[in-house]
Amino acid sequence: MLSPIEIQLQTLPNNPGVYQFYDADNVLIYVGKAVNLKKRVSSYFQKTHDNAKTRVLVRKIVRIEHIVVATESDALLLENNLIKKYQPRYNILLKDDKSYPWICVKKERFPRVFSTRRVVKDGSLYFGPYTSMKTVHTLLDLFKELFPLRNCNYDLSTQNIANHKFKVCLEYHLKNCKGPCEGFQTEEEYNENVQQIVEILKGNFKETLKRFKEEMLALAADWRFEEAQVVKKKLESLEHYQAKSTIVSSKISNVDVFSIVSDEEYGYVNFLQVAYGAIVRAHTIEIKKKLEETDRELLEYAIIDIRERFFSNSKELILPFEVTLQEGLMQTVPKMGEKKQLLELSERNAKHFRIDRLKQEKIVDPERHTNRILTQMQRDLHLSVPPVHIECFDNSNIQGTNPVSACVVFKNAKPSKKDYRHFNVKTVEGPNDFASMEEVVYRRYRRLIDEEQSLPQLIVIDGGKGQLSSALKALEDLDLRGKIAIIGIAKRLEEIYFPEDSVPLYLDKRSETLRVIQQLRDEAHRFGITFHRQKRSKSAIISELDEVEGIGEKTRETLLQHFKSVKRIQEATEEELVKIVGFRGKKVFAHFHQSIGE
Repeated sequence: MLSPIEIQLQTLPNNPGVYQFYDADNVLIYVGKAVNLKKRVSSYFQKTHDNAKTRVLVRKIVRIEHIVVATESDALLLENNLIKKYQPRYNILLKDDKSYPWICVKKERFPRVFSTRRVVKDGSLYFGPYTSMKTVHTLLDLFKELFPLRNCNYDLSTQNIANHKFKVCLEYHLKNCKGPCEGFQTEEEYNENVQQIVEILKGNFKETLKRFKEEMLALAADWRFEEAQVVKKKLESLEHYQAKSTIVSSKISNVDVFSIVSDEEYGYVNFLQVAYGAIVRAHTIEIKKKLEETDRELLEYAIIDIRERFFSNSKELILPFEVTLQEGLMQTVPKMGEKKQLLELSERNAKHFRIDRLKQEKIVDPERHTNRILTQMQRDLHLSVPPVHIECFDNSNIQGTNPVSACVVFKNAKPSKKDYRHFNVKTVEGPNDFASMEEVVYRRYRRLIDEEQSLPQLIVIDGGKGQLSSALKALEDLDLRGKIAIIGIAKRLEEIYFPEDSVPLYLDKRSETLRVIQQLRDEAHRFGITFHRQKRSKSAIISELDEVEGIGEKTRETLLQHFKSVKRIQEATEEELVKIVGFRGKKVFAHFHQSIGE
């Protein structure tokens, strides 16, 4: 019996993301990131660790949760956010007071632009965080070169400037600042420069790139290669700069993101809580349907439950569709942009959660897994009962020679190979697929009736309307029509045909019902082809030895038992053949060697 941890390890996705370990008291004890969640988390349990602390950590793990993200960089940022928020006991990396750098555009007269590791909600604009401080310095140097801004922390109020309270500093004389402290630069001109910086930070830096390229080419044309190289490095850094992130966005603050995926029995709702542009919580719940509730109804219920559980006071909700909410809440259904990316991330996590649940269900509770599939097949194929016992028929022949048929049996949506049967077609001459199908279906169920064995709930015929009609005629002759459901599956477009219905059913290519029917069809084809090849091979062997004059059936059997194949008989020497079957060996040797011209 597998433990809960072993089951979770088998169902983890091979995607980048963040994993969280919980102990027996349901306390988060470790947060980590991984390029491949399955490989990284499994490594904790598949080897002996030299570090004693790691061994203790592994022994305390009783539950694992994970969050799937798009890239390793996103995983790094999300890991940092979670460690800062929950401070797990066994986390050392990223647990100190440091954080990733942001670029702040301060809310004040003559705004300053600087890097910071603290986000203060005072109305200032924050961009980031950035995983590389080099990118931050490059951007600040770029701003400093293009737009001379102040770096002092003076209070440049109108009254202070009018009273000449401040004097220009060295930065003014170095041409790094235009001296707004003494009124040498107007507030309008200064704010225009700041607005251009904001546009670059948002990712709209097309004009700046164009300007850098022109400057670099001009310097190179003037043989000023060292200066051109400096500009080139800044250009390359700016091109690699990414102003947007799926994980964080300073423009999205205090927002709840909800998404839902569902199947016939359950709905899976994912919740992402975004605070100050970063994801601080992710949670997915499974809701069992009782009265065939719609996704909208399930999502409305989940939103209320989750927000109360996590004490969320966010006023904006990002949703896949509009729902009924309490007054005072704003709902956004994004079509593009950063909010759409967050919604897609939430949907991916909901889908992964559902896949994990189904995999775990198959391992832990195979009966529930099977019942779910059979119930789905009953619904999709409009059956009166779940198809616990299914049989599928397929014909096999080559231009009418050696015609055979195969019947495979599935019980509880799984192959029951001990019940497989193959048939030699007896009453049909020539290539007549319809008549062959009618014969084997009649013979199969005539015998089951005579032996008082259980009949299937569903018969699947490999073929279109013609084969289905032939099988249906056999059921009529046995007075079984209407007592056993029967369908046909055509290979070209995977159409499902029903008796007396000219319009086929097209199932979703990803549906489990179609997957089971395809597995039945393919298994019947494999079983039939194998039997047909064996029959052809046996027929070929017997006919070739039959052509040898002067030997009987016993001699042929003796040769085959010793040499195992006709090819080895043909390759044997005259002495070897005489030793086995006496003087008849000379006739066999003469036959094969005369036939090949020796």
